[in-house]
Amino acid sequence: MSKSNSLETTANALSGDDSLRRLRNAFDMPGFCYESPIGQIDLIPEENCILNASFSEVEPSSKPTVPSTHPVLARTIELLDRYFAGGSVDFAEIPVQLAYGTEFQQHVWKTIQRIPYGKVRSYQWIADQIRRPKSARAIGNAVGANPVSILIPCHRVIRSNGALGGYGGGLERKRRLLALEGQDIERWK
Repeated sequence: MSKSNSLETTANALSGDDSLRRLRNAFDMPGFCYESPIGQIDLIPEENCILNASFSEVEPSSKPTVPSTHPVLARTIELLDRYFAGGSVDFAEIPVQLAYGTEFQQHVWKTIQRIPYGKVRSYQWIADQIRRPKSARAIGNAVGANPVSILIPCHRVIRSNGALGGYGGGLERKRRLLALEGQDIERWK
């Protein structure tokens, strides 16, 4: 297990992304904080991929330790800029590290990547796609464990009854991301 994966496992055990940032700062691990219009997104690159991309409420204790010129980070930032400017973006071109997820979680995350910009799908749709029709609840847990929540667009996953469901970045952010992609925000109240 690599140093970053060990750190991620420890942070998950300590409950979440804010813990991940605190641990990363304590161990002087590389990272970058992207300032989006709806909050800070922690980006953690590892070689030629992104290990983590998640919203954080904790202010960074120091400047980014990875320069924005790092190739995969620079491309991620470019796509995030375009996305938050209202452009249709397919983040699938950004390589992400998913190796520490279970086989089931990875299958769910890869299915989420196929949801087109501006569209929503249900947990049940994912269950049907992966041929596990009775696993919608387990899929919800896998969606919640998504380590790269913008790059694998879990905000596009809703309940079968049309309700928003959950979102690791908070439901208001989920509404704003869906509105940014052209969804009728009044529908999601």
